[in-house]
Amino acid sequence: MKYATKLLLNYLFFSVLSFTIIIITVNKAIDYYSFVTIEKQMMEKADMCELTFREILTKHEKSTSKGLASDVSKSALEALKSSAKEVRIYDSDLRIQGLAVDGIKISNGKPLIFKGNIENALKGNYSYTVTDNKLIYFAIPIQDQYYQNVYVFELVENISYFYDIMDKIRYIMFIGAGGFIILITLSSLYIARKTTKPIKYLLGATERFSKQQFEQVKLNRKDELGMLAAGLNQMGIQLNDYIQYQKQFVSNVSHELKTPLAAIRGFSQYLYEGENEDEDLQMIYFHLVNESDRLTMLINELLMLSRFDKADQANLNTEKTDLSELTGSVVLEMKSKADKNEIILEVNLEKAVFANVNKILMSHAIANVLDNAIKYSNAKSHIRVETFAMQTEAVIKISDQGIGVDQSDITRVQERFYRAKNSNFAKGSGLGLPICKEIVEKFNGHLVFESEIEVGTTVSLILPIT
Repeated sequence: MKYATKLLLNYLFFSVLSFTIIIITVNKAIDYYSFVTIEKQMMEKADMCELTFREILTKHEKSTSKGLASDVSKSALEALKSSAKEVRIYDSDLRIQGLAVDGIKISNGKPLIFKGNIENALKGNYSYTVTDNKLIYFAIPIQDQYYQNVYVFELVENISYFYDIMDKIRYIMFIGAGGFIILITLSSLYIARKTTKPIKYLLGATERFSKQQFEQVKLNRKDELGMLAAGLNQMGIQLNDYIQYQKQFVSNVSHELKTPLAAIRGFSQYLYEGENEDEDLQMIYFHLVNESDRLTMLINELLMLSRFDKADQANLNTEKTDLSELTGSVVLEMKSKADKNEIILEVNLEKAVFANVNKILMSHAIANVLDNAIKYSNAKSHIRVETFAMQTEAVIKISDQGIGVDQSDITRVQERFYRAKNSNFAKGSGLGLPICKEIVEKFNGHLVFESEIEVGTTVSLILPIT
């Protein structure tokens, strides 16, 4: 998963998690404070009703003391019948003494009674119950002059409107949450792209450095990424200077060695051909000739690398070339060496596989890969040489059944002077494959190396098709 995707997902996750916690908390707070508000409103109404009821009860007590009869429940119900959707009056024995609905007295009604509600009120407490159909039953204790709870006055109100208001608030809140999530997603995308853009730039710079393409690295930032860019730029300058110095040193040494080595080889050859009596001495001269040839080949390869390092695309003299035809001519040249080693070459070349290359250099690259395949293959084994077009790429594929390369060596065999651990039985400088790689890369292609011990090796030279 890319860093930008991880950053986006993490930012979204924690943002949505935080907002979810906020929504749950606000929702709980709405429920709590809504019922606090309802309870406060009902208590204010209950206090007014209780005050009226107690005034009626006081008048009744005075009338009773004067010998006048009065019905407290009827008087109270008459005075308070319009104070709520439904009002009820209970005595201390939990018997209903009066009932009014929508301001109309009901004499024979059978209302729903919450016994626990009434009992709790008779203990001197306000008590209420909310039903599923959103009705609140609010019971109020009524005390006489001796502070005895002799009546319970109950208000029944429809609070569905309050639930509707709360639902609308929640609806608005969830719509806002959806808008917030969309906004936070867009913000996260913007932040992720803005954050990862300089990282991608630095990553591209490191990839170019790995290909020895040293360009100035600059970020107009004063934070840690700006400091990293400055450090990377300085490293690139120093690395480029070091590589150029190294290449120049190799080039100079190679040029300086070429002339004396030619003289050594000439004298060695002269001594070898002139010695006919002492076999041991002749063997020494022969060894000198072979080592001179090996050093000459090494110096020629170093000089070719030096020319590559100094050359640019414009100086390579590329032309549209039929790779199948070019590969076929290289195979013909190498066939005698393959026959000498009892190796069978299987050739399958598609027609008209074109790419822009320098014929001489590309021939050298193909010959080098094929030479390695022959050199590291067992007798009577097969080497398959193919060319084919694959969408936008032209491919030259050479597969052998040789000794193979260990997985730990695969990434390093394309480095200069590196040789695989199991390749010491054959002569080599460790420059053949790196030269092939650099030739292919000069033509905007790439080299793919696949191998397995005691199974074989496949090298693919892949170039842009034309």
